[in-house]
Amino acid sequence: MSAKDASGFLHVSAESKAPYAADVLERLRADAAEVVARYPEKRSALLPLLHLVQSVDGYVSGRGVSFCAEVLDLTTAEVSGVATFYSQYKRHPNGEYTVGVCTNTLCAVMGGDQIWDTVSEHLGIGHDETTTDGKVTLERIECNAACDYAPVVMTNWEFFDNQTPETTVRLVDDLRAGRPVQPTRGPSRVCTFKEVSRVLAGFPDGLADEGVGAGPASLLGLRIAHERGWVAPGDEAERAPDDGTGRDERHTPDSGAGGPEPTGRTRDRAARTTDAKPADEAQAEAASGKTSIDTPSELADGKDGSK
Repeated sequence: MSAKDASGFLHVSAESKAPYAADVLERLRADAAEVVARYPEKRSALLPLLHLVQSVDGYVSGRGVSFCAEVLDLTTAEVSGVATFYSQYKRHPNGEYTVGVCTNTLCAVMGGDQIWDTVSEHLGIGHDETTTDGKVTLERIECNAACDYAPVVMTNWEFFDNQTPETTVRLVDDLRAGRPVQPTRGPSRVCTFKEVSRVLAGFPDGLADEGVGAGPASLLGLRIAHERGWVAPGDEAERAPDDGTGRDERHTPDSGAGGPEPTGRTRDRAARTTDAKPADEAQAEAASGKTSIDTPSELADGKDGSK
């Protein structure tokens, strides 16, 4: 029986307890001091410190547990209890890239299960297992929180939308071969597991504002609401008086998120972030296959009776 089967990867190997090299430990202590200083109670820094350990070791090693316990005045049992509770903390060496295939309801219906079966067979590994070259760890994910682009695959928590078995096989092959891989949204490249762990520890990599955060499909409902002047239930009392044109002076069709800020600034922000198009144009694009937006026809045509 393998160590994984016997202990569910909770077993800590002797190698992972080997002391850090002096220079590595010095850098760890300096970074840890910066993290701890952010919190009024230093034990609150445990979560980012575990990510910091993973940025060095590629997983939460035995020596990493001891380091966190020492810095935060905790027992190793307290540190291990947290490290084994959250799935983002690995108690065994992780691959350079974690590829998570969503197989929750919507993604599964749209092909997530088929993607999982194909990629798992292609790589010869199952859930939370790593390829022999150490490049890819494969995970079955409950939800990637991107249902509007189902089926979705994530690589080190960057989005790869509207995937198929073929595109996902190509993705993992490119990762293993060291070829450039660009997420559908977000930064122009996928960082390694260690690099991402350092970001999660609270050390920015400068990529946070790269690329688009929300694509057209995510913003479609908001755009239609703006075009029709819709507001959330209970907000009607906050609406400015109708000027006789049927338009809400504050929540105009080309406004931003519908908040209380001035109309002009809201409109400018919306122009930068949503690049809104009329609903009929979006519907025409969807029908022609030029965009991934699936515009609800009853909303785009005004058949809901809210013209």
